[in-house]
Amino acid sequence: MSAPNRARVRRIRDRLREVYGRPFAPPHGHGLDELILTVLSQSTNDRNRDVAFLALRRDFGDWAAVRDADNADVERSIRPGGISKVKSARIQEILRDIDIDTFDEHLASLGVNDARQELVALPGVGRKTAACVLLFAYGMRDIPVDTHVSRVGTRLGLFREGAPFEELHDAMLALTPRGQELEFHVNLLRHGRRTCHSRRPKCEECALLRLCPTGYNLRQAD
Repeated sequence: MSAPNRARVRRIRDRLREVYGRPFAPPHGHGLDELILTVLSQSTNDRNRDVAFLALRRDFGDWAAVRDADNADVERSIRPGGISKVKSARIQEILRDIDIDTFDEHLASLGVNDARQELVALPGVGRKTAACVLLFAYGMRDIPVDTHVSRVGTRLGLFREGAPFEELHDAMLALTPRGQELEFHVNLLRHGRRTCHSRRPKCEECALLRLCPTGYNLRQAD
């Protein structure tokens, strides 16, 4: 599969802007918070993730206390987020593998490739989780590809059908206009949640229909 035409990518970006606007979120600088939040987001919705995260902060006060707590107490705290046995163990393993006090300063001082390598070396941390930390916390040039972004991008012909997530992340970085990583990620994610569903996509309502090689045969002129 050849790389998507840059002009076509810009047209997709512009159509998404018309529907969803231009999301903006300045880097917040709290990479460890973002890392734990992203671990908690696995296999659950945003509401349950946030409930579990706030419970951890309420019950333990800081990440060192989470690290040193009995696993059963951590698991109980994050139970609203689902698969708490796996997530509690993973969070404590991560916290034991890093220097909590210097984590943010150290990671922010690195280039994106070195920072990514340090993150994916942590227990259970893959490219998507690393990209969330680098983009949202530090504003580095990385872009998360979750199931929604993968599905929408594949249907639009941006990604090779059946490509592994490592390839998807590399492809997404290559095609995203520099400085628009957050916008493109968020708007593709929104489109996947609202319109381009895994089952019964709302092709008849889709602003990207004319640009989609797999959409229903409902294309109409602008």
